[in-house]
Amino acid sequence: MAVNKKICITGVIALAAVAGAYWVWQGKSDADGKKARSQVQVIKSGIAEQKAVPVVISTNGYVAAINTVDVRPQVQNVVRTVHVREGQDVRAGQLLFTLDQRGDAANLEKAQAQVARDRADLAEAEASLKRNQELLAKNFVSQAVVDTARAKVDSLRGALKADQAAAQASNVSLGFNQISASIAGRLGAISVHPGSLAQPAGAPLVTIAQIDPISVSFSVPEDQLAAIRASYPKGDAPVTVQLQDKQELQGTLYFIDNAADTQSGTIRMKATFDNGARKLWPGTYANVKMVARTLPAAVVIPAQAIVTGPADKFVYVVQPDETVKMQKIDVIHIDDGLAAISGIKVGARVVIEGAQNLRPGVKVKEVQAEKSDAGKDSAAK
Repeated sequence: MAVNKKICITGVIALAAVAGAYWVWQGKSDADGKKARSQVQVIKSGIAEQKAVPVVISTNGYVAAINTVDVRPQVQNVVRTVHVREGQDVRAGQLLFTLDQRGDAANLEKAQAQVARDRADLAEAEASLKRNQELLAKNFVSQAVVDTARAKVDSLRGALKADQAAAQASNVSLGFNQISASIAGRLGAISVHPGSLAQPAGAPLVTIAQIDPISVSFSVPEDQLAAIRASYPKGDAPVTVQLQDKQELQGTLYFIDNAADTQSGTIRMKATFDNGARKLWPGTYANVKMVARTLPAAVVIPAQAIVTGPADKFVYVVQPDETVKMQKIDVIHIDDGLAAISGIKVGARVVIEGAQNLRPGVKVKEVQAEKSDAGKDSAAK
């Protein structure tokens, strides 16, 4: 009995100790909370404004020539003369290579000689037919003789046409020995030299890339296609490319692919740029920006005012009594340090700097701009 009484007394004492400790902790916690709320936090704030906001798509692309032509011979011959140098800019129709044309020239002369022989034979046969027709009218020859003469004329006329076609083909082959640029552009590496054998099935003699104007290829999310097509019905959306030195070049959209990439969920597009200064080069990467659409009356705040929570994004809104309120928002678009959002009204004052020290109900004050040394000296005087 005495033992049970002792245990009971000990339990009461322990319970009292725990209750006392909790009361002390709770009191301290409440005091800390009140103290935190009573402390004024220094912040920097900004005002939510209403303005038209362009929805800018930023993506990576690559530069490509508008047209690329592999220059190949159409006849097999030895290279006689190379008229250009590697990396040279050429105009359309400019002579690039001359092949050894002596064999083709001889074939053309042979074909032309055969045409001349055919014409002479045909003239003789036509004269013979005419004489036989006159003799037939006088009953000096039979109809069979005239028919034979006429058949010979028809045969020679066919032979003449065939040989004329052969001569024309020889002339075309001769012309293939003069290889000219089909487009204006810049030459790549030349793969042959005088004395090399040029073959139609071999490697290209040189490649011509048209780089002024030049093309930039890039991809945009497929969910932006409808907005782009609605904003630019003619498909001529302005496109901006930023160079490594931060300089920007303006171009125009000219191509939208006819299908989206099902794996990436993007659509390939191309824009053309004037490139007289050669600031864009085929094969290099490019930072591309394009305005998909414009939000005409968006609520805009500095992007750094947005706080990301476990589930939502929010901002701290400064109340008239200089306390802050946590306000959930939805972000529509962010670009160049500005965010178009919904969830607060135009004119709301939001915390831009110092949000890490805040919680709802805390009092705040605006940070004071530091005076310059000149201002301090002036104030001292």
